[in-house]
This record gives sequence, C-alpha cells and structure tokens, in this order.
Amino acid sequence: MVGARRLRVAAVALGAVGGGFSALYALLSEQGRRARLAIGVPEAPPPRADGVYTPAHLHGIRPSLRFAVVGDSMAAGLGVDREDELPGVLMARGLAEEADRPVRLTTYAISGSTTNDLPAQVDRVLQDPPDVALVIIGANDVTTRVSIGTAVTVLATEVRRLRLAGIGVVVGTCPDLGAIRPIAQPLRSVARSWSLRLAKEQKTAVEQAGGVAVPLADLLSPEFLARPGDLFSADRFHPNAAGYDAAAAILLAPLCSVAGVWHGGPLPEWPQRSALAEARRPTTRIVAWLNRKHRQQK
Repeated sequence: MVGARRLRVAAVALGAVGGGFSALYALLSEQGRRARLAIGVPEAPPPRADGVYTPAHLHGIRPSLRFAVVGDSMAAGLGVDREDELPGVLMARGLAEEADRPVRLTTYAISGSTTNDLPAQVDRVLQDPPDVALVIIGANDVTTRVSIGTAVTVLATEVRRLRLAGIGVVVGTCPDLGAIRPIAQPLRSVARSWSLRLAKEQKTAVEQAGGVAVPLADLLSPEFLARPGDLFSADRFHPNAAGYDAAAAILLAPLCSVAGVWHGGPLPEWPQRSALAEARRPTTRIVAWLNRKHRQQK
C-alpha cells in the first residue's frame, strides 16, 4: 500500500511538471509566432553586387584576389538598400585596399539558409575555388531548431572541404539572438542561450578544421544591445548598413590574414565583451579605411 501511494504521488508530481512544460512550450511557440509576424517576410532578396573591386590607387597591373561569401541572410546582406552597403562589397573593397590588387567578389550566400544548406553552397564554390571565403551561419539553425550537434558537424565538414581545396576560411559564428527585440521574453533568453552555445561549439569546430573563427556575438552583441535603433534594419532582425559596417570592421583583418595580405602585424586573441572598445580601436589601416568611407558619405 505504501508503494502504491508513492506511485500515485509520483504520478501527480510528474503530471504537474508535464503540465508546466506543456504550458511553457505553448508560451514559447506563441512568442515565436508573434516574433515571426513582427519581423515579417522580406519583400525582396538583398541586392547583389558581384564583380571586381579595385583599390583606389592600384600600383601596377596585378591579378585579382578571388573572394567568396557563403552562408545565410547576414552573409548575403539582407537589410541594406544599396549595393555599396553589402557586407561582401565592404569587405571586398577592404581586401583590395590592403592587398593593393583587385578583388573579385562572388556571393553564394542565400537568405534563410541553415548549416544544412552549406554543402550545396560549398559544392558551387569548389567549382571555381577562390583564394579566400567568408562563412556566416547559425542564426537560422536556432530559429528552426537544428540541433547544435548536427550544425557543428556539418560546418566542420564544409570548412575542411574548403581548406583541402587551398581556400583560406573565416567563419563568423552565430550572432547573439538575445539582441533581437521582436523576440519577447522568455523566448529571447532561450534564443540567446542557444545561439551562444552554438557559437562556442562553432568556434572550436572551425579551428579544429583549419579555419579562423570570429565570435560575432562576443564582439558585436554589446553594441547592438546598446544601440538597436542605429544598427538594425526596419525588420529589427537583420543589421542595417551601419550594423554591417560594424561586422566588417572585425572581419576584415582575419580575412586579410588568411588571404596572406595582412600587413597590420600579428592579430591579437579575440577579447571578451568587456574589452569591446579596445577590440574596435581604430589602429589598423582597414578600420581607418572604413572611417574614411563614412566621412565621404556624410
């Protein structure tokens, strides 16, 4: 009889816990639905501006450096209005200035892609291998609930494929989805935790596969949290032109390094969030170039 009573108590307790999980799941599902409505569906894909970008003062005739952009909507540049605001264009121009040679940009990134879509993109890249590739991926893995294990395994495999082809690889890891204001709490905290866990695992996997990982969440999240109105586009999910400038400022140096054209000295270890200001300190020619571009646009 004592055993039966304990079983009944346990059943009631499990039912209460199960009911709590059901209620939480229903709440998170409803918040996800509302966030999707608030963010909306993009009216059009981002502009494309593939082609050759030449430094302002080219010294002599030099062969083009080939640069590929792979990944999701952040890699493709969703959220900007003009071609010259695209992250690929910003970085192609920065690479050209640092290398003192033309850079041929080819964009393979597709909005909405998850890591599971990378193999098809990499297949296209390997048909005409570039010198360097930038990969930005992960946000859609979180929003579509791709398991972290699956996402990391696929990413590592594709980075190895690119490296075996002699391509220098830089990966911008998953951004911090906790900075996305249309996502209500507690779903925003769940998304933040998941995205940061994914980013951490991505960094380890990319480095083991021979690529260079840039922790976008660590380096950009404080700024996006502090100035969401300045750095997010109208959908409040994708960066705007200023947001992509901020990302380009931290991605250009490692891109130049893996391309073998970096002349700014040894790259430091990536700092923690508390050292964000030091990380963005304008001491390199690349960041100075971005500052000049801003002044010219004003």
